[in-house]
Amino acid sequence: MDSLDLRVLGDALAWRRAGHAVTLFTVVETWGSAPRPCGALLALRDDGLVSGSVSGGCIEDDLHTRAQPARGLPALLSYGVTKDEAARFGLPCGGSLRLVQEPLQATDWITDLLQRTSAHQLVARTLDLATGAVQLHTATRSQAMAFDGQTLTTLFGPRWRLLLIGAGQLSQAVASMATALDFEVLVCDPREEYALPLAPGVQRVDGMPDDAVRALQPDAHTAIVALTHDPKLDDMALMEALTSQAFYVGALGSQRNQTTRKQRLAEHFDLSAAQLARLHGPVGLRIQARTPAEIAVSILAEIIQVKNSLPSPVPDFAASASPAHV
Repeated sequence: MDSLDLRVLGDALAWRRAGHAVTLFTVVETWGSAPRPCGALLALRDDGLVSGSVSGGCIEDDLHTRAQPARGLPALLSYGVTKDEAARFGLPCGGSLRLVQEPLQATDWITDLLQRTSAHQLVARTLDLATGAVQLHTATRSQAMAFDGQTLTTLFGPRWRLLLIGAGQLSQAVASMATALDFEVLVCDPREEYALPLAPGVQRVDGMPDDAVRALQPDAHTAIVALTHDPKLDDMALMEALTSQAFYVGALGSQRNQTTRKQRLAEHFDLSAAQLARLHGPVGLRIQARTPAEIAVSILAEIIQVKNSLPSPVPDFAASASPAHV
């Protein structure tokens, strides 16, 4: 569900529309210390231009030779099966991998997939190696990539979203770093004194924070962090966030402030103990962060930690929350 793979598909679609032949490569099996995970995607244009990666650069040069011309049916490729081959292609620690090579013919499925993921849908793509036929289905977060030697099913999800409540200096640092990490970043702050332009790629959301959270309809690909230090803004947003499907909800403040905040949320907004347990606060990993940039690193590190360890479609944040502090 790496959104970078959506970028690969977008490049492949543009190349085919421009008249180029394109071959897709998908990692379907790895052994040992393989550089890229199963599902990683690479698109190779007929003139050698590449988008994406399947090996971190180890075997991409060889793919140029194997992929020409880009026609016919999908096929399996294996690398690093022997020690000599692993050494030849630079695969670390004797690692090996198997790829599906897929000459890209029809592109309607790419257009459909990109439209569905942009609408925050999770999509399963099934490829029949015997015919080259592609089908798209609605997927769930409990699904995983599957390959039985004949049929390949890969998952494509929407970009991970991050909604920041507050547009101060810390929010700007978090937004800038989150954009580099390929998050779709949104910022809501109704205060006139924070109406300065945001960083490129960051979207401002108008209105009050609680309205912004409701309008966003947070799903399991959404993180929400309150950073204003103003209870009138943060608490209302957190009330909505903690009852949503957002995979991460955090708030800036000391441990004492967090205790007081949870008491307010329980008393005034009738949030349950389980809902309050989802709140990450003090927000961020304990790295002794002090500057806005350092605190931003700690916040995003915790978000990534939670994102990469999600155990189920509806995570139990009461179990997975870490005792973070900034």
